[in-house]
Amino acid sequence: MHPDVPPPSALPRSTVWLFAVTTGLSVANLYYHQPLLAEIARDFDVPLGRAGSISTVTQVGYAVGLLLFVPLGDARERRRLIVLLLLGVAVSLAGAALAPSFEALALASFAVGVTTVVPQLVIPFAAGLAPPASRGRVIGVLMGGLLVGILGSRVVSGLLGSVFGWRASFAAAAALMLALAAVARSRFPLAPPPSSLGYGELLRSLASLVRSEPVLRDASAIGALTFGAFSAFWTTLVFRLETPPLHYGAREAGLFGLVGIVGALCAPLVGRLSDRRSPRATVGVGLLASLAAWVGFLLAGHTLGGLVVGVLLLDVGAQATGVSNQARIYGLPAALHGRLNTVYMVSFFLGGSAGSSLGSWAWGSWRWAGVCGVGIGMLVLALVVYLRGAAPGTAPAGARASRETPA
Repeated sequence: MHPDVPPPSALPRSTVWLFAVTTGLSVANLYYHQPLLAEIARDFDVPLGRAGSISTVTQVGYAVGLLLFVPLGDARERRRLIVLLLLGVAVSLAGAALAPSFEALALASFAVGVTTVVPQLVIPFAAGLAPPASRGRVIGVLMGGLLVGILGSRVVSGLLGSVFGWRASFAAAAALMLALAAVARSRFPLAPPPSSLGYGELLRSLASLVRSEPVLRDASAIGALTFGAFSAFWTTLVFRLETPPLHYGAREAGLFGLVGIVGALCAPLVGRLSDRRSPRATVGVGLLASLAAWVGFLLAGHTLGGLVVGVLLLDVGAQATGVSNQARIYGLPAALHGRLNTVYMVSFFLGGSAGSSLGSWAWGSWRWAGVCGVGIGMLVLALVVYLRGAAPGTAPAGARASRETPA
């Protein structure tokens, strides 16, 4: 017999952590390739800039998957949908491990992106189950799991790639997703869908949400630009490390994920702060931390110390911005959470794909200074959006708006 959905006042800690682990392990699929791009380029005899397109197609695929599947979380039983997608991503990862050509790897990477949308079904699932007074903390725990998964994936794939070759990372991830599907089927709560809308109605309602919710528009634009800057760094880090004066490879690029995990540990703290104060204020703090990181990369990115300090600041900034933005949108009605998350995360990962693409292009044209220009430029735009953002009380009548005050 499957467990029933716990009432909002009694979301067990064990369930929150199970959701967080699932979020981290599944989102990792999007990033295994990043420390391996130089090895992939050598294996298929393609330029480094072209190898960087694997990051772009993966994130574009993720945006497509968000648009196709995440709205279904508002009208379908979430556990069954999550299990099916975990099985789908296992097949896609196996295809990447067996890819006979660069083009086949790009196609498999797109499929990995399309099917790796489980985190964006789990997060609104947990947000809807959590009582309002602790929603920020719950989102913080899950976002901590998300960032640990993103950064830990680079550590694992970098080490596996340096010992067994780049294909081993994808093969191991495929097996892990099969195991995670079995755990989710047996341990996740069984939840009736909050809406009876048809699929077409769900998709059509996305545009009306964008028009009617200024908080959603503001958070989506800021999320897209900050994740674009984040992705520009991690896509090109292995290129920076391989060139003089550093001369490092995939293993060292992966180990930088360990540095970033320290930043991920601040997510629950950020969540608690957003519960007690204004989520919008902590968005501003995150933007400033990320901008400081990129200034550090520009001035001291030729040294290991400069890169380490920058990674810490970048990941603290990413956590502060991401957790607080999601606390803002999940302050709107629970029946909308799946679609709100669709709009936010499609914007988020389109921004990430743009950052990966621009970062790879900038590296090919101007090397590290060009990449830093991309990162700084995207964050300056995010600050402009933030300073011109939605004022308190702009949610439409009848909607339970998130608690926001200017920073």
